[in-house]
Amino acid sequence: MEDKLIESVAYVLPAIVTGLVAYYMFNGFTKQQNSDKNLELLAQKRKDSLPIKLQAYERMLLFCERINPVKMLVRIKPISNNTNDYLQLLIGNIEQELEHNLVQQVYISDTTWTTIITVKNAVLNKLKQIAEISDTASDFREKVLIEYTKVLPPTETGISFIKNEVRKLL
Repeated sequence: MEDKLIESVAYVLPAIVTGLVAYYMFNGFTKQQNSDKNLELLAQKRKDSLPIKLQAYERMLLFCERINPVKMLVRIKPISNNTNDYLQLLIGNIEQELEHNLVQQVYISDTTWTTIITVKNAVLNKLKQIAEISDTASDFREKVLIEYTKVLPPTETGISFIKNEVRKLL
């Protein structure tokens, strides 16, 4: 009886060892296949989303270009000689540009969006400050142009930041 038990163990033990080895090898192979497939899906997802992200960054760069005070003054002429009317026209234009691009925040980084909002607010604040000391719309335009020949517009900082973010993506 003891001989049959030893003989059974002699047959069963190699089968169990072989089964365990096969199980671990197959399990490892399956995990590797899943990992490779996940990496491939992630790479495809990044490849598909990159053009959308780049387009969003392009649009926000264009937003910064369009709210550059010097370029805005050339593009938008005063409707009257009243400084406040002209200021409101410029503010309305800036707000409209932002509203047109609000959805882009989904595709860009939070720091980039925060930078863009900061740039917009800096432009608005400077325009309001200059409007307070201006007598007419023409005087306002002249003072804005003089101010931005002395200092770099905040939009240039925003553009530089956006360019650095795009470099990181690429």
